[in-house]
Amino acid sequence: MSRTQPIRQTDQLAEFKNYYLREHSNPRNYALIIFGLNTALRISDILKTTWDMVYNFENQRYRDHLYLREQKTGKNTVIPLNHAVTHTLESLRNASSGGQKDNFLFTSHKNQKKPISRCQAYRIIKKAAVDTQLPEPISCHSLRKTFGYHAWKNGTPPALIMEIFNHSPYQITKRYLCIEQDEKDDVFWGIDL
Repeated sequence: MSRTQPIRQTDQLAEFKNYYLREHSNPRNYALIIFGLNTALRISDILKTTWDMVYNFENQRYRDHLYLREQKTGKNTVIPLNHAVTHTLESLRNASSGGQKDNFLFTSHKNQKKPISRCQAYRIIKKAAVDTQLPEPISCHSLRKTFGYHAWKNGTPPALIMEIFNHSPYQITKRYLCIEQDEKDDVFWGIDL
C-alpha cells in the first residue's frame, strides 16, 4: 500500500487547485481544496468548521484567525486566514446565499445543515487528482502534507512546521515532509566547499 504524498510540483499544484474553478465550476469543492491547502488542518477539522468560526457576522468581515480544538489531538490551534482563504470563502459565501452563522462551510447538497462526509471529501480531492493526472497517491491528507512540504521548501524550519501541525514527535513531521532522494541530492549539489 502506498503512502499519501504531497503535491510537489507547483505547476501540478496549480492545475489541481484550479480544477473545480475552471473545468467543473463548483465553488464548494474549489473552496474545500483551497481551505485545506492553506490551513494545514486535518479533514475532520475542516469539515467541522462553521461560518461563524471564519466570518464575523456582526462586523460583516472575515476573522483574522480561526480558533479551534483539533478533533484528533484535543489540542487548541490558531490558524491565520490568509487572502487565498478569505477570497475563496467569499466566493463560496456568495454562491451559497451568504452562508448562515451556524452552518458548516462545506455542506452536503442533500442536507444543507450537515457537512459533506469524509468519503465525499475524498472523492472530491481524488477526482481532481486523477483528472489532472497527479502521479502520487493523493488523499485528503495530501492537502495537509502539501502545505508542510511547500512551507519546508520555502525555508520554514522543520521545528516550526512541527509546531504548526501540533505534532509531538519530530519523526511524524519528517514523514509528512516526504523528503526524497532528489531533495537530498540538491543539498549535495548545492554545496561546493
